[in-house]
Amino acid sequence: MINIIKKLGPGLLFAGAAIGVSHLVQSTRAGADYGFTLIWALILANIIKYPFFLFGPKYTMATGETLLHGYKKMSKYYLVAYFVLSIVTMFTIQTAVTIVTAGLAIELFGISSNITTWATIITIVCVLILIIGRYKFLDNLMKFVIILLTLSTVVAVFFAGFNSNTSIEINQVFPRTEVGIIFLAAFMGWMPAPMDVSIWQSIWTLEKTKKEDNFKIKDALFDFNIGYLTTIILGLSFLSLGAFVMYGSGEVFSNSGGEFAKQLINLYTSSIGDSVFLIIAIAAFTTMFSTTITCLDASPRAMKISSELLNLDGFKSYNLWIFLLSAGTLSIFIFFISEMGSLVKIATILSFITAPFYAYINYKLINSSHTPKKFRPSKFINVLSVIGLFFLACFSLWYITIL
Repeated sequence: MINIIKKLGPGLLFAGAAIGVSHLVQSTRAGADYGFTLIWALILANIIKYPFFLFGPKYTMATGETLLHGYKKMSKYYLVAYFVLSIVTMFTIQTAVTIVTAGLAIELFGISSNITTWATIITIVCVLILIIGRYKFLDNLMKFVIILLTLSTVVAVFFAGFNSNTSIEINQVFPRTEVGIIFLAAFMGWMPAPMDVSIWQSIWTLEKTKKEDNFKIKDALFDFNIGYLTTIILGLSFLSLGAFVMYGSGEVFSNSGGEFAKQLINLYTSSIGDSVFLIIAIAAFTTMFSTTITCLDASPRAMKISSELLNLDGFKSYNLWIFLLSAGTLSIFIFFISEMGSLVKIATILSFITAPFYAYINYKLINSSHTPKKFRPSKFINVLSVIGLFFLACFSLWYITIL
């Protein structure tokens, strides 16, 4: 058992990055607004995106390099496109996850009600963990975080189901209203994570191979599948929490990160009981803290590698990028917090419409001559990839038309 846990790492980091806004916010809202009738959307999104996330660790284990190296081998323009898109989105995405984490910290710790103060504290703590401990500490930390998150969430679902009068509606539905369709697009688009997280997964996998000489491809695939399965289970868990506790309550969620956190915890405790406040608060805070710290680690790593491959002198430092990302995130909190809704919308739209791009180049790379033949996907995975590409392309075009 100890050896199995030791092998885990990049997959849990993927889970930590994925289980954030898509799960705590979107899955809970799906359950709150639609009960159990959107389970089909959650499962479908995870199935069609599975191959493209899988190609990250698979390519790295096959070649000893990240997807970014592969992008450059196929075309420098692929790498440039990733670099530019990351510059546009990474500050806003980091701010979005940090603001929800800060709101939950206010509810859990109650030391200060100033969300900017908590955002600063959380960002500094994350930076110190990453600068001092680097990958090894993050790897060990996430094993604890994901276990705590899973246990506390499962316990919360048990309490919610035991105390709820909500009937489980088996019939699945497709939203008919414009608001419902837009929500469905956001729900599926971010489930389990934006597609460029596959690049982060390949980077973490490479770091794991540097730390452990006996980390083989079967270990990497097992680790990834455990992480991916965890995101599905917790996605269903948060959807169930929303359905058991909030469905039919008439409560409307605020778009403010801090107010959303307060509503979330208050609705749980008012329906389940104050005795489980800590369980709910810890589950929610752990979810968002894991997302905050993994995003704060992954973006600088990816930008460092991209800068090296593009020969951008002066930008080849992980510490520099983590400082820039932290400073940019806190600057948005201080100067542009009133525009946060618009900024998140822009980042979300870019994540949606670029998903087919990342899916296509991942598919193209894993089936190219740059990947050793014995590591290329099976016929089944390739068929699933083509179906997924078609769905993602249509999904993005559809989303653009309803904006």
